[in-house]
Amino acid sequence: MPTVKIYTTGTCPYCLQAKALLKQRGVAELEEIRVDLLPGQRETMMQITGRRTVPQIFIGQTHVGGCDDLVALDGRGGLLPLLAVA
Repeated sequence: MPTVKIYTTGTCPYCLQAKALLKQRGVAELEEIRVDLLPGQRETMMQITGRRTVPQIFIGQTHVGGCDDLVALDGRGGLLPLLAVA
């Protein structure tokens, strides 16, 4: 399973929803980067994604986007194959 990296804050309900969906799909370990605790990481996230909002989710080298993007990807049947890539 590829590395799953997620930029979050501690109070973001969309972050919690995204993490719950990833867990339901078998992701046991997340690389979580809390931009509320590490403010410089928000700037890094924005440079990489062009977005300011959290969560921002990466599966391997693929930028999935935010929570709505993750839910839509899962709804199209695209999440599990992306997670299955070695």
